[in-house]
Amino acid sequence: MTSKHMVISIIAGLILISALLVSGCVGEKPAEPAKEISIGYVTWDCAISSTNVLKATLEDAGYMVNLIAVDAGPLYAGLARGDIDVTTTAWLPHTHGAYWEQYGDNLVYVNENIKGSARIGLVVPTYVTINSIEEMNGVADSFDGKIIGIDPGAGIMSATENAIDEYALNYELVASSSGGMAAELRSKINSEEWVVVTGWAPHWKFGRYDLKFLDDPKGVYGDAEDIVTISRVGLKEDKPEAYAILERFQWTADDIAVVMTSIEGGMPEEEAARAWITANPTTVSYWING
Repeated sequence: MTSKHMVISIIAGLILISALLVSGCVGEKPAEPAKEISIGYVTWDCAISSTNVLKATLEDAGYMVNLIAVDAGPLYAGLARGDIDVTTTAWLPHTHGAYWEQYGDNLVYVNENIKGSARIGLVVPTYVTINSIEEMNGVADSFDGKIIGIDPGAGIMSATENAIDEYALNYELVASSSGGMAAELRSKINSEEWVVVTGWAPHWKFGRYDLKFLDDPKGVYGDAEDIVTISRVGLKEDKPEAYAILERFQWTADDIAVVMTSIEGGMPEEEAARAWITANPTTVSYWING
């Protein structure tokens, strides 16, 4: 072989090696993109519980899950923009109806994960001697003229503002948080004082205290509703395996109450979710595998 031919052979070999380095080593498959998915949620007890159970389920299916805690309005806006993949706690058709009306054209209704057993309204301890919202003005002093609410963007807060108008209530709606409402409820019950709060079920407080919803003869708070999984547009096409899990993700009010009660009792959120998953392997296997 002449010197010229040797140089050409060396150059050709270097070119081949460079091509192999660019395309990947011989025998290696190109790296697959990471399986990632984001779940948005508002820091309500029910949302924390269902979000962490779904997170653990998706992790068991091989996904890296990013949790995004956000208020209700930005949650729906983020889903509509495609910045968030999914949420597990859309209360429809009543509580979050205004958000669905605003953003629904850019959202996907995946499935009811708790069907027909969710409700909202005004909640009092059972020792309170009235049974209807219509009776509240006659005992306003006993409640200090206050309804203890949660975060201002919550659908139940808008519904309560409507209730104040519809029933001409002489009450102030006090914005707080889910935790703040629960703390005030606990304090008043411990001292056997009257208190009225914006309440919803399923929620751990109904297992912890003797409570009742006040009757709502005008129907301001609507009937029982569903807790719904909704996603961004395109998730089914982008992540079909994850979307199939979301479609199968269904449980009961009793199921979520177990997780909520564990968290409220001091168990870390992820640990409470894992404990429920461990206790319900058949259900979780169906969610993952069908």
